Amino acid sequence: MESSGDDRRTRRSTRRQMIEKKKERDELIRAASSLEDPLDSVGIELCFHQKGLSVHFKSGCGDNLSCTLKQFISKLLKLNMERYYGMEWKVEERVKYREMLAPEARYIFALDTTNAEKSFVFPTKDSENTIVGFVNYRFTMEEEVPVLYLYELQLVPDVRGKGLGEFMMQLLELIARKNRMGAIVLTVQKSNLSAMKFYISKLRYTISSISPSRVDPLTTAEKNYEILCKAFDHESQAKLEVRF
Repeated sequence: MESSGDDRRTRRSTRRQMIEKKKERDELIRAASSLEDPLDSVGIELCFHQKGLSVHFKSGCGDNLSCTLKQFISKLLKLNMERYYGMEWKVEERVKYREMLAPEARYIFALDTTNAEKSFVFPTKDSENTIVGFVNYRFTMEEEVPVLYLYELQLVPDVRGKGLGEFMMQLLELIARKNRMGAIVLTVQKSNLSAMKFYISKLRYTISSISPSRVDPLTTAEKNYEILCKAFDHESQAKLEVRF
């Protein structure tokens, strides 16, 4: 009987620990999502100067985008991504539009301060600078791990190859760490070979254990994307990264 009582106390204690840990994770997501400007948490000068390109950065939210920004995002997504989705693009475009406007969607816009006369940009509402790229992300939960989930990293064609994309990913990693996220998670089309190389070879992301090719390798041919991640602690690595 004593052993049975001990077992019950142990189970109750374990349940309490699990509940408290879930509350802690939920609070991390709530606190990060409620930040007025996540860039403020980075604590560094938010400027990029490299290869003749000068950029500064500005935050945004999905439910507070101007018509100009909505146009810019939609146009750039179509330009950069339609080729990788093929016949599925029409459906995917609607999905991306809904994701773009979600209240929990967070943005970092890259504003070019070197040259406002570009062929594929829109002037921002409050300045004559031009937007040359953006990231769309949100704070959420994956496998009971609080994560920063990257939905989009998009640059206009004439600023690629200058290190801006890598710099913006470094900003996201700083934001994720400062807000105690366990990892950054993102989805990449398999046909987008340059993006796969960028994330895996250059930034050292790995194919996640929650990616379709890892969850069920027998059906991987049916899925046209991989889920990648970079975990920041051992617990998150155990839940999200694949170890070979």
